[in-house]
This record gives sequence, C-alpha cells and structure tokens, in this order.
Amino acid sequence: MAGGVAACRRSHDRGCPRFVLAAVALTTASPTGWSMEGLWQWVWSDILVRSAVGLVVGFGVGRLLGRMFFQASWKALRLSEHREGFVALAATFTAYGLTELLHGYGFVAVFVAACTIRNAERGHRYHRVMHAFTDQVERLLTAVILFLVGGFIADGGLAALTWQGAIPGLVLFLLIRPAVGWVVQMRGNATGKEQVVIAVFGIRGIGSFFSLAYALGDADFAAPVRELWAVVTFTVLLSVVLHGVAATPVTAWLDRSARDG
Repeated sequence: MAGGVAACRRSHDRGCPRFVLAAVALTTASPTGWSMEGLWQWVWSDILVRSAVGLVVGFGVGRLLGRMFFQASWKALRLSEHREGFVALAATFTAYGLTELLHGYGFVAVFVAACTIRNAERGHRYHRVMHAFTDQVERLLTAVILFLVGGFIADGGLAALTWQGAIPGLVLFLLIRPAVGWVVQMRGNATGKEQVVIAVFGIRGIGSFFSLAYALGDADFAAPVRELWAVVTFTVLLSVVLHGVAATPVTAWLDRSARDG
C-alpha cells in the first residue's frame, strides 16, 4: 500500500482524477496487501485535503474573476464589456494552475470557479459568449482526438482486443454508464423520457484516454498495455458510432413527444 500511496501523492501535481488514483493504488498495493493506516492516509491526503484546496481556491478565483468581469470600476478590467470568449480559457488555466501549485485538485477548482463566476451575474450575456467559445474549443479538440483515434485503429490498434476485454467495454457502455447517468438525474426536472435518453447517451468517454495514459505511466498493470488501449478505444468507439447514428432520430422522437404531450 505504501507504493500506492506514494503514487497517489506524486499524481496531485498532474491533476489526475481520484478514481484513477484509486486504481493505481490498488494495482501497486496488490502484491503486499492493504493497511488501514495507508488507506486512511490516502483518503485524507489525496481526497479530502486536496479536494478542499480545490474548493477553496476555485471559490476564491471565481469570486475575484467574477468581480473583475462584471463589477470592476475600470472599464479596461471589466472584461464582460469586451465580449472576448478566450477569457474563459484564462479563467480555467488560472484556477487549475494555482490549485495545482498549492497541491490541490485542479479539476474541482475549475468547476467551482465556473459556478462562482456564473453566480456573480447570472443573467449577463457574457456567459453565452464564454460558453460558445469553450464549446467550439471542445469540439475542435474532440475532432483532433478522434482523428488520432481513427489513425490508431487503422494502424491495427484493435488487434489486441480479446473477448475478455470486450466484455468490460460492453458492460460499461450498456449497463454501468446508463445506470449512473439515470441515478444522478433522479431529482432533476427532466421528463422520464428525457432522463432515459440522457442516461443512455451519456458522454463519449474521451477523457478515458488521458486517464489510461496517466495510469500506465504511474503503475504496472497485469494486462498487456496494447490490450488496455484496445479496450478503452473499443468502448469509446462504441459510443461515438452508435450514439452518433442514433442521436438525430432519438432527438426527433423527443421533439415529437414534447409536441404531442
């Protein structure tokens, strides 16, 4: 377990998601077993403390940038007046970078900062400008990643996929992700049909490539590396293809149901 804890400690400088750290810790600790002391140290240091740092820094950065965007006395600092969408990236990097320097969880800080900036002036049109810009950046980066994934597949990236590896991918795609997506919406305002569609479609899972790349760089797994990449690529490919084909007819069906209802 000590090795797993050490791996988790090193990871905070790179902002790896906690579930990935748990997998790395499990893998590293498996030869020697777990200890309650090591487990508590990991939970306290890598989850509670660093999440708290991310929460505090994200809130502070969000409050500061929110005042600067909408309430600064100098017009040059009132960035909402300039309608520049790239400021959203600056806010993201500021919250993430500062939190990582303080050994906190950067992803938490970015989320909290975004919510805090939104609450600073909820009805302002500048939020639409920033949202549109970040959405375009996300689409561009997603296209680049999918292009690289296509090249990986064309080069035989799925050759290492076995039926034992395909089963976890299918379970994640068909059962686990829809179930989790439905549970988190139980108290939402969407209709039953909308909740089911949102849960089934979920996300493409492209972030899994980052998580796997980090985990492979920080621990040795029993499964061959090429097989792990094949499993993740297979799962993402299922989502991209099947959801891409089904998105338009399912959306049209929802629209008809809303009109008829």
